[in-house]
Amino acid sequence: MSLPPEKASELKQLIHQQLSKMDVHGRIREILAETIREELAPDQQQLSTEDLIKALRRRGIIDDVMKELNFATDSVDQELPPSPKQPVCFTDRQSTLKKNFHDGFLLEVHRESLGDGTRMADSTTMLSISDPVHMVLIKTDIFGETTLVASYFLEWRSVLGSENGVTSLTVELMGVGTESKVSVGILNIKLEMYPPLNQTLSQEVVNTQLALERQKTAEKERLFLVYAKQWWREYLQIRPSHNSRLVKIFAQDENGINRPVCSYVKPLRAGRLLDTPRQAARFVNVLGYERAPVIGGGGKQEQWCTLLAFLCRNKGDCEDHANLLCSLLLGYGLEAFVCVGTKAKGVPHAWVMTCGTDGTITFWESLTGHRYIHKSTNPDEPPVAEQPKPLYPYRTIGCVFNHQMFLGNCQPSDSVETCVFDLNDESKWKPMSEEAVKSVCAPGATTSLPPFPPLCASTIDASVTSNEIEMQLRLLVSEHRKDLGLTTVWEDQLSYLLSPALASYEFERTTSISAGNEEFQDAIRRAVPDGHTFKGFPIHFVYRNARRAFATCLRSPFCEEIICCRGDQVRLAVRVRVFTYPESACAVWIMFACKYRSVL
Repeated sequence: MSLPPEKASELKQLIHQQLSKMDVHGRIREILAETIREELAPDQQQLSTEDLIKALRRRGIIDDVMKELNFATDSVDQELPPSPKQPVCFTDRQSTLKKNFHDGFLLEVHRESLGDGTRMADSTTMLSISDPVHMVLIKTDIFGETTLVASYFLEWRSVLGSENGVTSLTVELMGVGTESKVSVGILNIKLEMYPPLNQTLSQEVVNTQLALERQKTAEKERLFLVYAKQWWREYLQIRPSHNSRLVKIFAQDENGINRPVCSYVKPLRAGRLLDTPRQAARFVNVLGYERAPVIGGGGKQEQWCTLLAFLCRNKGDCEDHANLLCSLLLGYGLEAFVCVGTKAKGVPHAWVMTCGTDGTITFWESLTGHRYIHKSTNPDEPPVAEQPKPLYPYRTIGCVFNHQMFLGNCQPSDSVETCVFDLNDESKWKPMSEEAVKSVCAPGATTSLPPFPPLCASTIDASVTSNEIEMQLRLLVSEHRKDLGLTTVWEDQLSYLLSPALASYEFERTTSISAGNEEFQDAIRRAVPDGHTFKGFPIHFVYRNARRAFATCLRSPFCEEIICCRGDQVRLAVRVRVFTYPESACAVWIMFACKYRSVL
């Protein structure tokens, strides 16, 4: 029996809607990733369709789909929801696949300064708001890994000169990094003012304003470049060896555009999402670390991401982490700077420094969340006692900067250990003119990046996610022990007793204060009978893939010893605790434990 073409089309759309509702595509991607990672041999390059079908059947995906798709009903006759008249389309030229985005975005346009909150801004006022709309395109692969595809700044004010406050435009999206000159697709956009403006401007007025702003921006950039060259010549005249120091005045963003490094930092308030500076440091720490990809040799690829691009893909290089942490610490009212220098073996690095009102200098490592108090040593004075080696990993420092200041290190040695951080002493730190920095980096400056986006609350349910990962790990452990010919007996009470330890570990990572260990140890002593042995293994991840975490745990001999424990009256326990942070970042703590009767 064949269906008419229009009915077949309706049936396909209904099936597609149901599969999307069940998130079948996401589940298939996850299973495909796990199967490729865990079951394929290293020399096997392809996964056959038969292997994939077996994996889907084994995990119950096919049965779930067949239950949901009940063809005996009259669902085909239901009216389909109308499609938007103006979908936003993205064309991938490499695969010639057209992807339709049927979503609309309501973006609030406002000024930084306070105004008359009882009235809508008129068209003239809106024309003076020069902040563009920043759009970021992210690709997620079957392993859940994100890749930054494109970053585009949309000039939206053309809509102010269009009839009825509605306009359509087409923009070409370019790649990022080394592919910033390569087109990745076309974006068709419809812009509409809501509510409609009482009076629109002529297109000539809008075009004239935009042209004047471009001229003004170009002149400010030219003047700052002239000043920066003069500042650099003066810096080199102090000492020729300064030429080898890491004094970073400009840095390329993801689009290959050179920007003053000060423009990457702005005070950022986290609202009620992060309560303390140390909690902010922990949040930045759990964001993934990834160096910019390099094509061929020649060292590290230059790429500093704008904040939105960094947060959208949830990972970045050390400079991205340092810029975000410095912005958050500035938001908390601290005097914070990004430091550019080197760590062990001369590897370039960036970290954060805060200056206390009492002169205390604190280094913040944005990749780990660790804090270090800096105490300078004078190499010219004979030490009264042997000087302890610094705990921080930093070796040299070339410059420090924030959103208002840029200072180059002009001390005889650029060693962090002997560096004096009196930033007001121009014999030790050569400053740039604050007016020059302000001309290109101050809020509202046409050359600066748009205002930082507010942080988004996590969409992860910590309790549900913790329980799901824990159940998956129990299943993986049971299957692993079954393959070894071992039985598995879980003890729920012992698993529950591990919770305080995981909470204590996260608290210590956030505050550097250890608390709660005494109660945990006392509870374990009571739960383990005389003549029995207890073993526990905690481990920390920043992702939520149970199978990937389990494979990592098995690489630890101590953890494998617990999971594969043999003996008399063996009882196993596992506890998972997910701690959520803004932007869906998370810290996942897992603890495996076992107790068994000691037999001599």
